[in-house]
Amino acid sequence: MARQKGGHASAAYEEATGVMPNASRLVVVVSCVAAIGAMVYGLLGPRQPAELAPGLIPSHPAPSSTSGASSADSSPSTAPLTTPSADSVPTVNPSAGPPHVGIVAGHSGHDAGAVCPDGLTEVEINLDIAERVAHILRALGYQVDLLEEFDSRLNDYRADALISIHADSCVDYPNATPPASGFKVTSVVDSMVPEAEARLVTCLAQCYAARTGMYFHRNSITPDMSQYHTFYEIDGQTPGAIIETGFMMRDRQMLTERADLVARGIVDGIICFIGEEP
Repeated sequence: MARQKGGHASAAYEEATGVMPNASRLVVVVSCVAAIGAMVYGLLGPRQPAELAPGLIPSHPAPSSTSGASSADSSPSTAPLTTPSADSVPTVNPSAGPPHVGIVAGHSGHDAGAVCPDGLTEVEINLDIAERVAHILRALGYQVDLLEEFDSRLNDYRADALISIHADSCVDYPNATPPASGFKVTSVVDSMVPEAEARLVTCLAQCYAARTGMYFHRNSITPDMSQYHTFYEIDGQTPGAIIETGFMMRDRQMLTERADLVARGIVDGIICFIGEEP
């Protein structure tokens, strides 16, 4: 669904986000566009999640100890980067209507998710960010479904993309190197549309990092993410991704006081994937 950039989209984006064109915005757009040309199609097989090759996202060294933090993997992928030709870059399947996106507010309608000592819950963070993402996308003319964790509409769900929004644990992990701070994003381990999901994951990661300044905490991606239940409920042709927007302890200020920035980072990634920049 490669749509041409339109003036109405740009104006709507500025109105919805309160961001006018400037040098910072240009950097974000350039970074997001660059993500499409830097994707790793050679890394993907029928049983691999759509993760990123080292070097695409600025990140700290691999954790040497996480003291139980989110099952950090000590050996990130070192497979070679391959750059696809223009003809090989996948695009979202065209449809007659506007772009259609599903946004899952993680844990909503089900449980609190992670909980901080002072009572701050993951679900309230997720829902706030998800609602902001949905609002911005609707202002751009997207068709958006705001979904709960176990929403009945997820069964055989069809859309141009589905993104599930979560936040990571509210634990400090003092011995973790790097610290328990940053975001992570991945897709299903056994994708039926691996190229499309590689593109979605890369767009989200590249654009989220550019917008928020957070680094990609790749080594704490867990099987709970790459085998996330929603991936097995939606239609196999719907590209899906799950994003952990930050750690509730060390990234709390970003997640609660700059939720607008977090939401715009996700929106940037969706626009990058769909193919219509604001």
